[in-house]
Amino acid sequence: MVRSFVAPAACRLSLGHLARACGGGTPPRQPPGRRRYKKLEFGARIFLVSDVTRLWTAIIVTIVFAALARWVRGVSFGGAIAGAGVCFLLCFGAGFGAFVVLVSVFVLTWISTRFGYRRKQKLGTAEKLDGRTALQVLANLAVAAGCAGLLALTGRTVFLLAVSAALAEAAADTVSSELGQARSANARLITTWEEVAAGTDGGVSWTGTLAGIAAAALVSLVSVLTGLVPLKWLGVSIIAAVVGMIADSFLGALLERRGVLNNDAVNFLSTLVAAVTASLLV
Repeated sequence: MVRSFVAPAACRLSLGHLARACGGGTPPRQPPGRRRYKKLEFGARIFLVSDVTRLWTAIIVTIVFAALARWVRGVSFGGAIAGAGVCFLLCFGAGFGAFVVLVSVFVLTWISTRFGYRRKQKLGTAEKLDGRTALQVLANLAVAAGCAGLLALTGRTVFLLAVSAALAEAAADTVSSELGQARSANARLITTWEEVAAGTDGGVSWTGTLAGIAAAALVSLVSVLTGLVPLKWLGVSIIAAVVGMIADSFLGALLERRGVLNNDAVNFLSTLVAAVTASLLV
């Protein structure tokens, strides 16, 4: 009779143990914490590479845009520096689509500013040929840039809509003012509806108002086409921009005419109204 032999527990060796003892087989299992650390470390490297690429793209785009804006006399030297800061925040924080929207705003304001320039010179409301100053640039674009920065920090997509609405309002306000002065001899004060000279703070005209709405719609459409915001937010961006444009007129009539606020402060607040309105509508 053959008896089975069972080795003592202290002497038992599995095939896996023997293989590892000879230098082969499966390596010892790493603690779970170590594996998670390596995975996170790999993900961080991908994130950093992506971030660096986006950073350099934003820097290059910013330099080129600022140089071109200055070359066509759209902004002064100080305005170019301020615009560069805005462009960088928009491109890095909100993506390349935000930069394209910024370009559309710049083109609209550049064309409308030069439209009917001689007439606006006679009215005394024409912008300087050297371009908009740093304060003017920041008054119109600082809110959009700030929203892009908040987007980068929080990741909340509502700030994309705020960027779109603020940029659309900046275009609407400038286009409505410039074309209104170029095409209308008189305007109506938005608070009392009395007739005032074109270019008066708080004055509105049908030509300027319709042109402003069209500009808001165009910039908002560019936001959708570039993927900055989805199609479902197109109407919200337009409405918020028009609300900001109307707020600009009220602020001009109630506060700017009385010397409480200057034009830069009014422009800043109107873009802020547009951004907040857009955020509240979704």
